[in-house]
Amino acid sequence: MRRPLINTNVKQKTKLSVTPQQISRTTVELTGLALDKRLRQKRSPSYVNSLTKLDAGGVTCSHAQIDELKQAIQNEFPELNPYQYPIGIIAKCYLGNPYEVHTLDIKLDIVQHYKKGEAVPILDRGRGLALHPSYEFIEVYNDTLRAVTKSGDVAVIQG
Repeated sequence: MRRPLINTNVKQKTKLSVTPQQISRTTVELTGLALDKRLRQKRSPSYVNSLTKLDAGGVTCSHAQIDELKQAIQNEFPELNPYQYPIGIIAKCYLGNPYEVHTLDIKLDIVQHYKKGEAVPILDRGRGLALHPSYEFIEVYNDTLRAVTKSGDVAVIQG
């Protein structure tokens, strides 16, 4: 094998940069059984605690509290797309009479407290479960209800 005899002291320059480079990553969207399996997984304690603190602010919630709730949901489901999040969350309200349940809406930006007998649009099918003492809150999806206990365990109710 030949070796070069001329220009053997050539130095190569390496370009180093400390500026962040955008890295494109391909992600696989969860669908079907994979999505169902992910949504059946136990919820983290931080997620459960975030959603059980809705009554701490009283009848109205600040934008900061709502942003914290949105962040908790995004942190809990980092591999999901926003359209795969629950359409809403409903839970028992501990503010006392006349309030019965409170909800976090479809866009995850309005917390509303409902009085006894008051209609809860879209999330009404989860109201009965939300009042059950075994569950902290109910995640309402298009085709299922997912009842979450204080320990983070998830019960799935189809329909």
